[in-house]
Amino acid sequence: MLLDRLIAGASGAFLGLEPQEAVWESARVAILPVPYDATSTYQKGADRGPAALLEASAQVEFYDMQCHTQVHGVGICTLDALPVTAETDPCHMADLVREATAGILASGRFPVILGGEHSVSIGAIQAAQAAMEELTIVQVDAHADTREDYHGSPCNHACVMARAREGGPIIQVGIRSLDAAEVEAIDPTRLHPAHRIHRDAAWVEKIRPQLSRRTWLTIDLDGLDSSLMPATGTPEPGGLTWVQLMDLLHLLTRHSTIVGLDVVELKPMPGNGAPDFLAARLVHRVLSEVFRDHPEARLPGPAPLA
Repeated sequence: MLLDRLIAGASGAFLGLEPQEAVWESARVAILPVPYDATSTYQKGADRGPAALLEASAQVEFYDMQCHTQVHGVGICTLDALPVTAETDPCHMADLVREATAGILASGRFPVILGGEHSVSIGAIQAAQAAMEELTIVQVDAHADTREDYHGSPCNHACVMARAREGGPIIQVGIRSLDAAEVEAIDPTRLHPAHRIHRDAAWVEKIRPQLSRRTWLTIDLDGLDSSLMPATGTPEPGGLTWVQLMDLLHLLTRHSTIVGLDVVELKPMPGNGAPDFLAARLVHRVLSEVFRDHPEARLPGPAPLA
């Protein structure tokens, strides 16, 4: 099986853990790097994103001051990178990601998929939709990504949410770029564009009634403002702040159950490690919130600095 081969190459890469601290058998979290960048249409380099994120993660402090946790205590296993190249057909790549993610979910572990371009998310989302009911896909992104096909493929990075909405409800957050042809098929009540978010202090509460019991969170890093996250293939001004993204995360973890995460579109910038660290810190923050009440993560007593 594909997952068995990925487990065989597992390491303690995330957070710089020692291999003996990050074994599959005792891990609650499985991180899958997918170094793929074949369908991006502006700046290439997202295939280097997973390795850059993992390298930067060694500098993230174990302790999360908001949750009063050390989430690595639940066990975090970093699998071997999915064997894909720029020559891999995007729909075949999606099939591989779907197979690997389905295996992680079936094992009872929490999947974290690291892209790579956003097409990486298609297979992960489809695996989650097939595995469970009452699931909503929450997308953080600059782009709607709802084209039915693009450049001859339905699995292009511009088609991710078109494929996602085929399997269930979606919520789109931070959008500020889309093609006019996409507007007709978009549900405007479930799209929360960045320009409205910036003007509405209560924006996050408007998402609350749209949530279902479970959430898959897909984060394209260009959903953040390009002044904060310039290291993406298609940067867009006017995006979310870190605080706004954390407000969304708090809402999701308190009113739904996040069952999986993908973080995509990190395009490392030589000489500027800050975006790589931000992406790594984001993964750690999501995991800290998801496992904040887990006995192997939570430290004794109340959170003194929350």
